[in-house]
Amino acid sequence: MDKKRIIYTKDLCKSFTSGNVEQQVLKNLDLEIFKGDFTVIMGNSGSGKSTLLYALSGMDTPSMGAITYETGDDETTRITGFNNDQLARFRRDHVGFVFQQNYLNDSMSALDNVMVVGLLKHDSRRELAEKAKELLQRVEIDEGDWDKFPTQMSGGMQQRVAVVRGVINSPEVLFADEPTGALNSQNTENVLNILSDLNSEGQSIVMVTHTLAAAERGNRIIYLADGVISDEVELGPYVGNYKDEKNPKLDEAKERHAKLKSFLQDMGW
Repeated sequence: MDKKRIIYTKDLCKSFTSGNVEQQVLKNLDLEIFKGDFTVIMGNSGSGKSTLLYALSGMDTPSMGAITYETGDDETTRITGFNNDQLARFRRDHVGFVFQQNYLNDSMSALDNVMVVGLLKHDSRRELAEKAKELLQRVEIDEGDWDKFPTQMSGGMQQRVAVVRGVINSPEVLFADEPTGALNSQNTENVLNILSDLNSEGQSIVMVTHTLAAAERGNRIIYLADGVISDEVELGPYVGNYKDEKNPKLDEAKERHAKLKSFLQDMGW
């Protein structure tokens, strides 16, 4: 079955000016993102990874080119040209975002940090609270921790709250910019497991990362170099840790890992 396209770009460019020097970060980039995919964007520092992510999500505007969402059966929305208010409404209704730094409000509890985003879209506070609590429990944040403030949480717990905040409005696409970059190995594994679980349930995810462990969670890896797509590889769905001898799909996981590693070596990573 052919994949359904959810985002596409045409001749996407982004430039920054410092003094009298203009630096072109994205260069006439054509890209398709497909519904249900876990798309991973990789590349060396300065390749344009995060710039692309912010442009795709409507968090930043390109210098030239078009970004179009296909958000319904026959509905397309071109977000390039939107003003700030239009972009904010579009993000509220269609997009979730998880940052490397969680940006939780220190004066709000875990539950309130999630609900304050949900209230932008949901009319019923009661129904929203039920959804928020269910999601917090799914990421192993129990009721006794819902009233904790960010300063009372571990870094891993903060990032799990941030993931819940990112999906509370049921976004068509969840964007993640180095979501495990500030976490230790165990918390990294926990957050990646959550993202994998969400994707297995149909959540479209686009993630920027610089680590092999995070990249392995994607089914499609896109490699950027100097603002253009060098190449990409399709890995198929994540089938578990290739190091876990108890993994029933261990051979498939090892093949997947080898394919990704070979691809990245070819890219000069």
